[in-house]
Amino acid sequence: MGTANILHMNPGNGESSYASNSLLQETVIRKTLPILRHTIKGITNHDLFFSACFKIADLGCSSGKNTLLVASKIINVVTEMCKENNCKPPQFQVCLNDLFENDFNNLFKLLPSFYSKLKEENGENSCLCFISAVPGSFYGRLFADKSLHLVHSSYSLHWLSQVPEGLESNALNIYMAETSPPGVFQAYGKQFKTDFTKFLQMRSRELVCGGRMVLTFAGRSVADPTSDDGCCLWELLAQSLLDLVKEGLVQETDINSFNVPVYYPCEDEVRNVIENEGSFSLECLTTFKVNWDPFDDDYKNVNASDEASQTHGENTAKMVRAGMEPLLASHFGKSIIDGLFQKYKKHVAQHQANNKTRFFNFVIALAKK
Repeated sequence: MGTANILHMNPGNGESSYASNSLLQETVIRKTLPILRHTIKGITNHDLFFSACFKIADLGCSSGKNTLLVASKIINVVTEMCKENNCKPPQFQVCLNDLFENDFNNLFKLLPSFYSKLKEENGENSCLCFISAVPGSFYGRLFADKSLHLVHSSYSLHWLSQVPEGLESNALNIYMAETSPPGVFQAYGKQFKTDFTKFLQMRSRELVCGGRMVLTFAGRSVADPTSDDGCCLWELLAQSLLDLVKEGLVQETDINSFNVPVYYPCEDEVRNVIENEGSFSLECLTTFKVNWDPFDDDYKNVNASDEASQTHGENTAKMVRAGMEPLLASHFGKSIIDGLFQKYKKHVAQHQANNKTRFFNFVIALAKK
């Protein structure tokens, strides 16, 4: 079964759901809002606000409130820009995209309060917004030619369209690791290049001339793919799986056949794909870091106390589980999940007691040529 038919965040609103464990993603979105605002202002140079309908796509929206936070911010900024230019705001069409198994129903349940808040902020009759779901992979076509004005995507593009081919030699690793042979690094890098190129090609057809994209995704700060911000998170998960092998709950052969469809590119890789694909000009590329534990806003203290590191481990484990449980359960079975993440939070806590490991993130703004 292909990744597109399995990959989705944990549904619902329960303790392990994405909706209840997406503070990291919200933190990332809020850090990128100034760039999103600046990008929207740039669209005014092409008079794209002044059409009857301003069409927005949020790609990889998942199932929590974060995508509606983005939609409301975009609408508010566009409305503000229109007021500054003494013109009537357009109607808005917001298209929320994710893979087929995404819990769109959870999103729909949030819409009544979203619409109420929108009217409260912009006036009863000043803003018409129409929201729809568009299921499918953003590595393929999703929208009609030249129909979008603004594309937003946050924390989705580091997910690959599939597990790279040729990873048979990556024994007992579930991602790139220091013990991985060179071919594993090459396979992951090749898959990212293929996928990101395809993403840009598809969006270039769907965006109007002068349309913009703001894309945020996890990457790595150095070229070395085995750096802490490149693979450490997944090495700790692999250790947790090996703990279950020792207890007879997981087979080594199952680990050998499992690899995470994620890739954290370095800056050169990102720039090279954009330049070689050729449809977009890169208006902005900035980076920032956030702690693994989204509740930990201390960016200076390197060593945590035992109590703090245990909390960091648990919070990080919940965040990873919300995104990885469906993939892990489909491969190893649901019965191991609770035990696996009990192991995982301990490994993360031990790591965080001695290291201030963070996610390294890119935010890029692109304009269609």
